[in-house]
Amino acid sequence: MADTYTCENGLRIVSEQIPHFRSVAVGIFVKVGSRDESPEENGMTHFIEHMLFKGTPTRSAKDIAREFDRIGGDINAYTSKEYTCYYAKVIDEHADRAVEILADMYFNSSMDPVEIERERQVVLEEISMTEDMADDDVHEQLWRVMYPGHSIGAPILGTEETLQTFDAELIRVFMDRFYIPSNTVVSVAGNIKPELIGKIQELFGSFRKVRQQKNYTEPVFIPGKSIKYKDIEQGHLCLGFLGMSINDPHLYDLAVMNNILGGTMSSRLFQEIREERGLAYSIYSYHSAYSDHGTLAIYGGTSNEQLPELQEKIMESIRHMQSDGLTQLEVDDSKEQFKGNLLLGMESTSSRMSRNGKHELLMGRHISFEDVLKKIEGVSMEKVQYTLELLQQGPALSIIRSKEASS
Repeated sequence: MADTYTCENGLRIVSEQIPHFRSVAVGIFVKVGSRDESPEENGMTHFIEHMLFKGTPTRSAKDIAREFDRIGGDINAYTSKEYTCYYAKVIDEHADRAVEILADMYFNSSMDPVEIERERQVVLEEISMTEDMADDDVHEQLWRVMYPGHSIGAPILGTEETLQTFDAELIRVFMDRFYIPSNTVVSVAGNIKPELIGKIQELFGSFRKVRQQKNYTEPVFIPGKSIKYKDIEQGHLCLGFLGMSINDPHLYDLAVMNNILGGTMSSRLFQEIREERGLAYSIYSYHSAYSDHGTLAIYGGTSNEQLPELQEKIMESIRHMQSDGLTQLEVDDSKEQFKGNLLLGMESTSSRMSRNGKHELLMGRHISFEDVLKKIEGVSMEKVQYTLELLQQGPALSIIRSKEASS
């Protein structure tokens, strides 16, 4: 069970003691993502994530990497649409060192103009790499189609145009708005020594920044369509449906339905489209839940010529689920798979740290494993059938294919 402590400045510390492990995972979660950016700032959150690794007055970027290599640890970060995470995993005797380095990065990053220019080129290459990988880019295009003109649909990496405007002053102004105590959670899990929590309080509990009001505008789902032409051998498509928010009482019902639809190797889509028809090598569905909305997406990749058939067979499978319903065996199997994934995640300090940090940051509360298991057990056939109504609205569609195949 995780314990939560709130510092006087509003920063929260979540800790879960696992004494039989030798590792400790620690993460700094900041409630800022690409959704918080104006059109001109698009990509700023992700760029800051990169810049925090580029050195402080007392450590160069190489020093940061060398220190973690020296203690046999890992350090990394990622940016999502609603939050950013900086995390590390080390053996327990080096946990205080990991926390100290992360705090130095969080508070003291230099934002050197030379490093900013260098990292700008790195992110531009990252954008180009994503665009070259059609099976990634098709998801990016889907978000643009589903939420046109809304920041939730904008790319996390930003664009070449916005990246060119970023400088140290703009970065610091942005960080002053969001890198504040009430927006930050430090999560730690593993074989935690008592003095480690005191160390976190010492490093993170004293800084002061005033919270600025942040009002999200709820995005409106649009069942639009996008076709992008590229010189590729295989075509790619994504279908998007309106999903559920992280606080929706039917979220676990939807998770069980998604497993049946396309979330596992025994799912309807995988068995009908890949195994029985050989129509696609990769076919799957997934659900993304956010603070006030969610999206259910289906991806498939096949030859350019077979894309229309693939799209039709996906929709046909959905129609059969809606008209014929599901079987009790499918629901039971999906619930067991859901529980299995959850319990396997308990064996990783990184998974526990991440789970606890996200729950505290996004929902302001901790949900125990026992409570989650009860929610999964409470999923019934009727509740899963209810979530199928989400698939009745016409989907948004994103396709990437070769132009020659379309003519």
